[in-house]
Amino acid sequence: MNIPVIYQDEWLVILDKPSGLLTIPTPKNESRTLDSILNNDLKERGVSYRLHPCHRLDRATSGLIIFAKGKAIQKQMMDLFRQKKIKKTYIAFVQGCPLASSGAINSPIEGQSAQTSYRVIEKRKDYSIVEVNPQTGRTNQIRIHFKRLGHPILGEDVYAFRKDFKIRAKRLCLHARDLEFIHPVTHKLVRVSAGLSDNLRNFYSQHP
Repeated sequence: MNIPVIYQDEWLVILDKPSGLLTIPTPKNESRTLDSILNNDLKERGVSYRLHPCHRLDRATSGLIIFAKGKAIQKQMMDLFRQKKIKKTYIAFVQGCPLASSGAINSPIEGQSAQTSYRVIEKRKDYSIVEVNPQTGRTNQIRIHFKRLGHPILGEDVYAFRKDFKIRAKRLCLHARDLEFIHPVTHKLVRVSAGLSDNLRNFYSQHP
């Protein structure tokens, strides 16, 4: 599959999704998604269960995503997400540098409350590397919030115009790096990380 498995047990699989791959089909009914790739692989290997996504990463975002081995555990994991009991940490390369080196962005999205906390971990010539913790899970929340902050994520082409960027990136520079939660079955702490993909590391090395 060439999709790294970062964690696996009897109930869950956590993978490192590449940028450019949908989690599940959109209304356009795309045939090649992470969900279809995983379940076609299981079918070919004669595995009886199906994998079900517990949350989503949008197509352009890379990083950690959780799939459940069955609907029952999927519901338990989705409940944890709704209860805000799963800590998610992202790394984003954003244009410029926010005035405050850390803070929280509170700005509703489609009429629903949305909060994103962040911390600048490195300043570079024309962009900053930011550690991001979404407190809510609105669609494209991080992308929208940093655009509203005036520091859109490099490679953004939906919520910002590419002509407005001083630095061009071939992909959205947003990566889901860490997940942390109490396992709903074993009740043990699960903490997993996925390093930056090669294309983000290459961008970092080429743009000091």
